Amino acid sequence: MPQPKILIQLDGDVHASVFDAVVSVDCEVDHLLQYHGVRPEHVRDLVHGAMFTRGPRELKNTAIFVGGSDVALGEAILTAVSDCFFGPLRVSVMLDASGANTTAAAAVLAAARHVELNGTRAVVLAGTGPVGQRAARLLARQGAAVRVASRSGERAASVCQRIQAVLPQSSLEAVETKSQEQVAAAMADAQLVIAAGAAGVSLLPAAVRTRLTTLRVAIDLNAVPPAGIEGVEVTDKAEERQGVICYGAIGVGATKMKIHQAAIRKLFTANNLLLDAEQVFALGRELAV
Repeated sequence: MPQPKILIQLDGDVHASVFDAVVSVDCEVDHLLQYHGVRPEHVRDLVHGAMFTRGPRELKNTAIFVGGSDVALGEAILTAVSDCFFGPLRVSVMLDASGANTTAAAAVLAAARHVELNGTRAVVLAGTGPVGQRAARLLARQGAAVRVASRSGERAASVCQRIQAVLPQSSLEAVETKSQEQVAAAMADAQLVIAAGAAGVSLLPAAVRTRLTTLRVAIDLNAVPPAGIEGVEVTDKAEERQGVICYGAIGVGATKMKIHQAAIRKLFTANNLLLDAEQVFALGRELAV
């Protein structure tokens, strides 16, 4: 009889994410153990419970999913989880707090269908947020020249520095976008834009977008009106609008879901996987979604 698959959901929020739980159930996890309000100092005992209850050969049937709405906290929990492992006593782990990794991967993969990312001039609006940071990192790793845009130039510069510490040869530029004029300057020669702002925040108005002559792909990850990129519909999926290929949040969402589900299933193929942004992106590319 095959050993049951157990997924341990570590969530920093008051209530563990129902969304993440439903995806896990749809992936035919046999048992889902949910923990909410998790902090890094809580992790050791939870992870040791996962490590020491099955032999090394059976540990591939136990996995950990780190979620929640706070990505920084999720990253700290992931570090605490990884620090618990030693030798063959480890289980596979996935980080997707706030859906940041799967959403960013889906957006960059959508762009890659229409432009060669290596050498593409890309702008990530709200590039200091959880999804924006990962989209910028994934684009830079693929060789794109990335402008990280934010209302705070200081925060944008900090994100660029962190990415360049990992990817020293990457082409990154921090740009401040407090005003419409600054947005227009940031977008002047861009071929790709990904808007990763908070729900209901307009980042690229039509007055700027319609004047852009080099833009080829526009991806808006905001599902709540008003649109992050004015003129892009939430259901757009490779819809051509005024010569620009457009994706809305729902248009990207189907790919995000396929990647999320594939990543959960992947966790149970080995006991030593760590699925962060790059690994999730690679998995999505393998799926050819």
